[in-house]
Amino acid sequence: MKKKKRLFRQLYPSYLLIIFISLTAVSWYASDAMRSFFFAQTADVLETRTKLLESRIIKHLSPLNEKSIDLACKEIGRISATRITVVLPSGKVIGDSEEDPRSMDNHSDRKEVRTAISGNIGNSIRFSRTLQQKMMYVAVPLIKDNKILGILRASIPVTYVDNALKSIQRKIVLGGLLIALFAAIISLFVARRISRPLEEIKKGAVRFAEGDLTHRLPVPDTEEVGALGEAMNQMAAQLNSRIKTAIRQKNELETVLSSMLEGVIAVDMDERIISINQVAAKMFNDEPEKFQGQSIQEAIRVSRLQRFIKKALLSIESIIEDDIVLSHDEERILNIHSSPLQDAKKKRIGILVVINDVTKLRRLENVRRDFVANVSHEIKTPLTAIKGFVETLHDGTVEKPEDIERFFGIIIKHINRLDAIVEDLLTLSKIEREDTGKEIKFETGYIKDVIETAIQVCQAKADKKNIHIESVCEKEITARIDPALLDQAIVNILDNAIKYSEKESAVYVECSSREKEIIISIKDQGIGIPKEHLPRIFERFYRVDKARSRKLGGTGLGLAIVKHIVQAHGGRIDVESTPGKGSTFTIHLPRL
Repeated sequence: MKKKKRLFRQLYPSYLLIIFISLTAVSWYASDAMRSFFFAQTADVLETRTKLLESRIIKHLSPLNEKSIDLACKEIGRISATRITVVLPSGKVIGDSEEDPRSMDNHSDRKEVRTAISGNIGNSIRFSRTLQQKMMYVAVPLIKDNKILGILRASIPVTYVDNALKSIQRKIVLGGLLIALFAAIISLFVARRISRPLEEIKKGAVRFAEGDLTHRLPVPDTEEVGALGEAMNQMAAQLNSRIKTAIRQKNELETVLSSMLEGVIAVDMDERIISINQVAAKMFNDEPEKFQGQSIQEAIRVSRLQRFIKKALLSIESIIEDDIVLSHDEERILNIHSSPLQDAKKKRIGILVVINDVTKLRRLENVRRDFVANVSHEIKTPLTAIKGFVETLHDGTVEKPEDIERFFGIIIKHINRLDAIVEDLLTLSKIEREDTGKEIKFETGYIKDVIETAIQVCQAKADKKNIHIESVCEKEITARIDPALLDQAIVNILDNAIKYSEKESAVYVECSSREKEIIISIKDQGIGIPKEHLPRIFERFYRVDKARSRKLGGTGLGLAIVKHIVQAHGGRIDVESTPGKGSTFTIHLPRL
């Protein structure tokens, strides 16, 4: 964009340019007029001298006496400091005050000579090759009895005229500079007098634009500029009042909207966003300013929300409600309901959409529902078996001692299973309760000691399947931990690794310290976990292979307990697995 010039920088150079052009024109005209005047005066002087000499020369032309003419020219030229030349009508030079006539060229081609030959007085200014300087020539015809006998030419150097003109020109230039300086000062004063009030108004307008509407512009004496200043002051006062009112109302509305936990979107009848609060903008991963004035189709590319808004705008019902699911980075469930938006005249101008993120609520409902179903199923199965075998024994239909002993064994097995489920539920509940109340007692402990303790607990089970447990951990690695809880988490993962690994395989436990965290990795060579089950394996009672899990004595709560223990330590747990190749569980704990 082209940079704009200040008014002063436009006025002042213009004044200077006018002064410069005027003085240059006057100087040139004066110099030219004086040059013409001096040359005219010089020509008149030369013409007068030739008139005075005419009678003395003409007597030697009839009859012609070249020697006398030449001597007369030299004598007159010496006395008058003027070059005198006598030329015949043929152009032959017969007398000259400076040179030998016999050595001079024919002068019939000289301008002043041609003019004199025609009977008029001729003059010219040119450079003389003979004298090597600029000369003025005046030639007059010598007439006797109406016959031109010759030409008398007088000439003098014009150097003195040029020198005089240069002196005068220097004085003109000096005077012009002084006048220009004086005029420039006056122009500067005038330009500033004109531009200063406008600059003050401009500065005031900038302050108005920056929001300082309490500022008042000075009112100059000039009628036009003063009227402009007064009008802008009145405008600023009115704008200040209106803006304060608008800002107060806007702040009140924004305070209400920003204090809401729900997202709020106001949409007009053309499906354009009138207003949107911060909560709603964050739901759709952007800033509120980027939504203003855009249509719903442009701003929020969620087809179900677009259809809901279109339906709400066309509906005559006062309130419409629905759930929509967003699947951008992670699945989110939004509960939306709309109500009509009306102006002061009760005319419908759009709708107000209120959005609640109910993702956690819906997930919690699902978890609770699944938990109730799962825990009911897990408890009901052993209870049914116990009830059946107890009723059989109670009826007395079983007489063989070995059958009675076998039935009691099955009953004890299911009782132990119930006891394990209840114990795990109590443990999980205790961890959640203590973590919520911040009652877990942390201490600085060595990770290697916890890992070795966990391996000792699981070593007997590993030896039965001839599974080798290998651990790598530096002695110096420490963290703020509850040793008993962290030991329980590692034992649960090791127990699963041993359960689901083939005989004579290996389990690797590795601990390393990084810049911001401590990583405990437990890797087995077992059956692995299919990819579709990985997101849910830490849920309560979730099993990849339910039949095999129950057969191996699992309660379905082990990994859920591990997850909550790690979270209670401020960490997280990840899992990577490939079916048929094994799984790797990684615990991330914060460093001290």
